[in-house]
Order: sequence, then structure tokens, then C-alpha cells
Amino acid sequence: MVRDIGAAVGYRPEHTLPLRAEWGRQAARRRTQLALGAMVLLPLIVLAAFQFGNDDDGDGGRRSEFSSLADLATAGGVNFAVFTVLVSSTFLLVVVVALFFGDPIASEASWGSLRYLLAAPVPRSRLLLAKVLVALGYTVLAMVLLVGTALLIGTLRYGWEPLASTVAADISAGEGLLRLLGIVSYLLVTLSVVAALAVLLSVSTDAPLGAVGGAVVLVIVSSILDQIEALGGLRDLLPTHYNSAWLGLLSTPAQTDDIVKGAVSAIVYVTVFLSAAWWRFLRKDVVS
Repeated sequence: MVRDIGAAVGYRPEHTLPLRAEWGRQAARRRTQLALGAMVLLPLIVLAAFQFGNDDDGDGGRRSEFSSLADLATAGGVNFAVFTVLVSSTFLLVVVVALFFGDPIASEASWGSLRYLLAAPVPRSRLLLAKVLVALGYTVLAMVLLVGTALLIGTLRYGWEPLASTVAADISAGEGLLRLLGIVSYLLVTLSVVAALAVLLSVSTDAPLGAVGGAVVLVIVSSILDQIEALGGLRDLLPTHYNSAWLGLLSTPAQTDDIVKGAVSAIVYVTVFLSAAWWRFLRKDVVS
């Protein structure tokens, strides 16, 4: 029995592909498990590097620069967490976010299961929204695991000390924790550009590696261009130009001008990329 509008009796588009089902499907993926495992493993590797590193390697000036950075990172649990975020933000987090957002649609297409999902029928907008929301959830979880692990083992090893900085007076541990939360929040905002770009590439190709790798490569290219001073004010338009603005939260008082500019820039890029992704996916001829 079919309704006048052509939908079967009892069919509810909003009940198709529930988020818990998609969450479970992605949790079973090996790449999800490895990515989340890396978030826990990295702080342990950094801690081991500080514990077993040799101070007398005769590296001269380069060694003294590293020693200064190491002393700052080992000044307390909050400092260790900030350092861990610093070393992971330029590449590891970019890859993880690109993986979570760039793989789902493209991998479904490569497996030949995308057309069956749409034939279930799952509305295209709902399918894409479910994929994006679940990817967002795993991104937040990855960040929580990274920062939480670093803060825990850093505090256990180095104590609950004020947040030290090379450009400002020490910040109390409590306020330092709030600054750390601000840093994480801003990183999630800037990484949303990577996420939106990965979604756009994911709905445009049937190759998961192409979607993930393409997003990572474009971010790297943007970062390289941002280092070319000859570009002048054009660098302000690059999506990665304000990625390091969170360092302003380590000063006293906190410098937030670039953070605001970076957030506005990220919102603009995310809006453009996601709008293009939705337009592309709603009109895509899905044959795989």
C-alpha cells in the first residue's frame, strides 16, 4: 500500500540511518580504532622522549633550543598538555580530521554500498548529515583523548603547576586549564575547515585515499604559501593563516584579535565547502 505522495505507509525519513547505528558502524572500522589509539599513544611517546632523552648529545645551539622547549613542557601538567597539542596540531590532527570526514562517503562508494543505502531509502541530506555529525563526534572524542591523556600523565609526572610561558608571567593552574580549553576549542574551529574540505572531496570521488589525502595536501600547500612573505596581504585569505593564533592565549593578557579573525575565516570557508558538498551530493549520479 502506497500513499498518494508515493511513500510507503509507515515510512519516516527521519527514522532512517539513526546516529547510533552510524556511530557503531564507524566504531567498528579499524581506521577509527587506530586513530583514537594514536591520540592516547602520542602523549605517552612524548613523555617517554622527555624521560629517556639524552641531554649530553653535543648538539650545541640546537640542543639548547630543544632544552628550553623541554623545560617549558615539563613545568607542569598543563604545560605538558599544551606542548602535546602544539606538536600534534600541525599534522597529526589534520590527518585524523581528514580521515574522519573524508573517508565515510567515499568508502561507501568504493565498496558499492552507497547506492544500497540510498535505495533503503535514506534521504541524501540525512545520510550526509549523519556522516558529518558522527565524524564530528569522533573528532571531539579524539581531541578529548589527546588532551585528557596528556593532562593526566603530565600532572602525574610533573605535578599541578602554573602554566609557564616564554612571553608572559606564569598563569595559575586553574586559569591555565581554562586557557587550555580555549586552545582546544579554537583548534576545533580551525580544523573544521579541514573537515569541510574533506567532506567536499569525499562526495566528489569514489577513492577514500583521494579524499583524505587531497584534504591533507591542500592544507599543507596552504601552510607553505602562508610562509611566502612576497604574497603580502593575500596570505590573510589562506585557510591556514590563523591556525597558530591560539598561541595568543599563552600571553598575559590573552591576545584574541587573531583568534576572532581566524574564527570568522573558518566559518566562511566551512560554509562555502559544506554548501558545495551538499549541492554536489544531492545532484550526484550515484552508480557505485
